Formats: sequence, structure tokens, C-alpha cells
Amino acid sequence: MNQEYEQLKLKNQLCFPLYAASRKVVNAYTPILKEYSLTYTQYLVMLVLWEKDGITVGDLCEHLYLDNGTLTQVIKKLIAAGYVSKVRGKEDERMVLLYLTENGKKLRESMVDVPGKVGACFSLNPEDAAGLYRILYALLEV
Repeated sequence: MNQEYEQLKLKNQLCFPLYAASRKVVNAYTPILKEYSLTYTQYLVMLVLWEKDGITVGDLCEHLYLDNGTLTQVIKKLIAAGYVSKVRGKEDERMVLLYLTENGKKLRESMVDVPGKVGACFSLNPEDAAGLYRILYALLEV
């Protein structure tokens, strides 16, 4: 192949290992989360709510770098599962707040070992994991 196309080789793309690694991580979560009848995106929503109960849908979108349209179905399924409730703002009814139900709070207790189970699927030492974490968040801040 002509050298002028080096920039178009898959091995020279930063986006590809990020994409492939992301898929690998999500695939590691999938069987573990299936035990709780959660998808990966539902799990992410729950993580945010476990940190900050009573968050607006807009703030949730910002935390997860996802748009409202993407999260609408996820939230509906979490409500149907009995983990989350949706409440309109008292001062501004256009504002929608999400709260954990008692079942949603209990779910946290039962899932405390999930990060460890997923971490065991990968062989990153703590220093490499911390470095990767910093780099990935630096990319998100751009």
C-alpha cells in the first residue's frame, strides 16, 4: 500500500482501540448485570442515582454524556422495574426529577461486588488502570 495512506490504516487509529476496548468492557458487564435484569446503560443510570438521588434528567444526561432521547427508554424501563420514580418539579413542571425507590436503594446493596467481578476480567495493574482513567477523562473534557 502507498505510504501516503498510512493515516488510514486501522492500526494507526486511536479511535479503534477505544471503540474495541469499550465494547470489551461492556461485554464483560453484560452477563454480570443480566443476573440483576439490568443493561449496561441502566446500570450507569443507577450508579449516578446512587450518588445523587433526586437528579434532573438533564443533569443525568450531562453525567453520562448521553442525550435525552437515549435515556428516555432506559428511564422508563427502570421505572417499570420499580427502581426509579419520576417527579415533576414543584416550581417548574417542565423539570423532571428522578428518585430511587426503596427497591432501587436495596439494589445498590446487592450490586456492591459488580465492579470487582468486572475488574477481575481484565489484567490491568492499579497504576495502569489509574493512568487509563486519567487519559480517558481528559478525552471527555475536550
